[in-house]
Amino acid sequence: MRELENIHLVGMPGSGKSSVGRGLARRLGLKFADADEEIVARTGVSIATIFELEGEEGFRGREAQVLAELCARSGQVIATGGGAILRADNRQLLRQRGVVVYLHASLEHLRQRTRRDTRRPLLQTGDPAAVLAALLEKREPLYRELADVVVETGRQSVGKLALEIIAALAHEKLWPGETQAPALPEQPESQA
Repeated sequence: MRELENIHLVGMPGSGKSSVGRGLARRLGLKFADADEEIVARTGVSIATIFELEGEEGFRGREAQVLAELCARSGQVIATGGGAILRADNRQLLRQRGVVVYLHASLEHLRQRTRRDTRRPLLQTGDPAAVLAALLEKREPLYRELADVVVETGRQSVGKLALEIIAALAHEKLWPGETQAPALPEQPESQA
């Protein structure tokens, strides 16, 4: 079993890295960090503004710096930006500093989840569905190559998805805790 430094969530925009990451961290008693939120907090501007002023390459440089700083700490769940895996040095860092969980969502689910989102600069085009499909085609092999485990996301709740991640990590002997995921809390019986 590898020593756990962090749990790194990778996946496409709209795959649920931020919301699932928060739920997973809460369930495991770990800290949570969102690389994109950290960039926004440090710069005081939106990611779209950084893209506008510095281009994608400028943003990727900032992303790599923030990711390196976040990965230097231990005991946290880190939600990476969807394109963080494009740089080989980021992929190496994620491998070295923890386990990598790829949250895989179908193209249809990604379209549904991002259709009204105005915060993702790469999708602010005349045909965001085509851009999303092209990004998925380019990034999918990198996500899969990097991942220690792949978890399918769909319509399940954040809590259920967190449990699925914990179970997958335990199954692969990547989680140093219990060998089984914690049981779901019992639902109170309804009063009839």
